[in-house]
Amino acid sequence: MAASMYIVVEGEDPGFDIFVNGRSLARHEDALEKLALNLGVRPLIEFFSADENSMALLIEEGAGDQELLRKLPPPQWYPPADGLKTVQALLQALRDDPQQLGTEGKQVLSELREYAEVLEKARDREMRWHLAVSWR
Repeated sequence: MAASMYIVVEGEDPGFDIFVNGRSLARHEDALEKLALNLGVRPLIEFFSADENSMALLIEEGAGDQELLRKLPPPQWYPPADGLKTVQALLQALRDDPQQLGTEGKQVLSELREYAEVLEKARDREMRWHLAVSWR
């Protein structure tokens, strides 16, 4: 099953499209984490927060248990500016050499650009966000 890392914005309807197909980002998460640490920024995965929706999906698919859902900490929300700092640092580092992530480097770059767009819109509207993971 392919994982995908996507952005969740706080609130019912942010009023803009937040969908990013973060499949390449999910596949290269380890490499991106190392890169972020080398660049001195927070790794994207640190912005992850399990929300009820993504956990409920997992349980539906038989991957989690009901007990877990009850014990979930409340979702954490982060300022978009913090995420942007990471995304922009990664973009800059990869722009010069996308091949450092192998053949999917360009795809990762394009997903990071989409992340940056969503986070800029969230920042302009003063909405907080977190990363979620889907296994669909």
